[in-house]
Amino acid sequence: MVERNARITQVPLGAPNPWSLGAALIAALVLLPIVAVIWIAATPTENIWPHLIATTLPRYLGNTVTLMLAVGAGAAVIGAGTAWLVTMMHFPGRRWLEWALLFPLAVPGYLGAYALVDFLEYAGPVQTGLRQMMGWQSARDYAFPDIRSMGAAIFVLTVSLYPYVYLLARVAFADQSGAAHETARALGARGLRRFLRIGLPLARPAIAAGVAVVMMETVNDFGTVDFFGVQTLTMGVFSIWLEAGNAGGAAQIACVMMAAILILVVIEKAARRRARHFRMARRDREVTRTRLRGARAWAATLACALPVAFGFLLPVLVLLSHGLTRPERWIAPGLVEAALSTLIVGGAAALVTVGAAMFMAYGVRLSGRALPQRLLPITMLGYAVPGAVLAVGLLIPLAAFDNALADLILALSGWDPGLMLTGGILILVFAYTVRFFALGQGAVDTAMGRVPPSLPMASRTLGQGAGGTLARVYLPLMRASIVTGLILVFVDCVKELPATLLLRPFGFDTLATRAHEQASLERIAEAAPPGLLIVAVSLIPVVILARAMTKH
Repeated sequence: MVERNARITQVPLGAPNPWSLGAALIAALVLLPIVAVIWIAATPTENIWPHLIATTLPRYLGNTVTLMLAVGAGAAVIGAGTAWLVTMMHFPGRRWLEWALLFPLAVPGYLGAYALVDFLEYAGPVQTGLRQMMGWQSARDYAFPDIRSMGAAIFVLTVSLYPYVYLLARVAFADQSGAAHETARALGARGLRRFLRIGLPLARPAIAAGVAVVMMETVNDFGTVDFFGVQTLTMGVFSIWLEAGNAGGAAQIACVMMAAILILVVIEKAARRRARHFRMARRDREVTRTRLRGARAWAATLACALPVAFGFLLPVLVLLSHGLTRPERWIAPGLVEAALSTLIVGGAAALVTVGAAMFMAYGVRLSGRALPQRLLPITMLGYAVPGAVLAVGLLIPLAAFDNALADLILALSGWDPGLMLTGGILILVFAYTVRFFALGQGAVDTAMGRVPPSLPMASRTLGQGAGGTLARVYLPLMRASIVTGLILVFVDCVKELPATLLLRPFGFDTLATRAHEQASLERIAEAAPPGLLIVAVSLIPVVILARAMTKH
């Protein structure tokens, strides 16, 4: 029987539906590593939890919390402040800064860390210039801040992650009522007072959501904290698992990370529930920008330009200075292979992720049951779980299954197939799919929801089955959203570092792992070509976001 809502058919309760069954299977696979981490932590071979609590865990947790709070606060100030300026004010360079403020999204934090150290280290241009200008002979003649420190890690992560807050705050400010702001002006609330009394309270839910994403990304970071020597929970997973060889201890630390992420999600949801604001009318007039003049105008330009300079221009210029001085580094052994590996694994993961998301979203719409609909939002948890946690939850159970399968094939046929899942790139594709499933699902589910229900109903009336309706009705109308989802997933796969380092096969490099390994050996020049390729690829979705935002 055809319904009038978005569901296409009513499925009898006793009849198994392959689409809804497939959706449930996809949800189970996405949730597998999270459940596995909890199980491994609860049943360790050697329980070192008391030892962790007494020794390293407080340090890991303290550094992680400090980093999260500091980066979150910095990103909130920069993101909300710059979003307010470009939305509410006219000043020199506003139009191009509105785009450029998103560009640091294209530079992963670990690339910013490499560039900052290269720029400020003893042999870098800053200290070299100071010695030449002041006549100093060695480092003993002057005091210079320690570059590899917690403060430097906070700075780098802040200027690379603030666009998450800026993007959401910019939309929230643009949606605010022009009448409310004009009333505030008439009552004498101008400048900072108007921001604090009107703009900030109305945009608080969006800013809170952006800060939550920033903190999640901070917990997930490995390359930046590793380069600066900051011991966080992610570093603890690597140390306990790879150096101490204790998978149970690594899973226990991973559970602490998941608990921190869960707390962030709960706080963010509660904040948005308590702070709901509505516009007075559907066609309320837009906010009129205030034209700044003189010193105030140039101060606004500088305030918006500095985050772009430190978050995008400095890393790119430092990498370019190394990449262009010796062009032979672009044909260095292993670089082409790393680029091809990145394209293959990232492309495969993007196709699998978006394809699985489409199958699941369509299966939920075909199902008349509540369970698949409840599973759909749960599968988005993967994006909130750090890559190191997913690696623990995937590698250990899949390695056990892989070994058991190889032993069974050997016993039955006499042929040893080796490790088919964990010994190749399949586990990387699986990890990327779980990690970024929310991106593909968001793009597909939103686009599928915009398709008028009358079209698939007419298709079914004309004799098309569920598959035919998907191919002939939904896919043509969703083409742009599918392409966007593929691009977003692919670019995040290109930048992903922790999961790739833990799960990649022996001798397998991506652009991210190659840049990290070269920089870890203090070879910033050799890290420049893969780093610049990552930035070039990552700029694609940033430009898409910028164009969509300026149309808002």
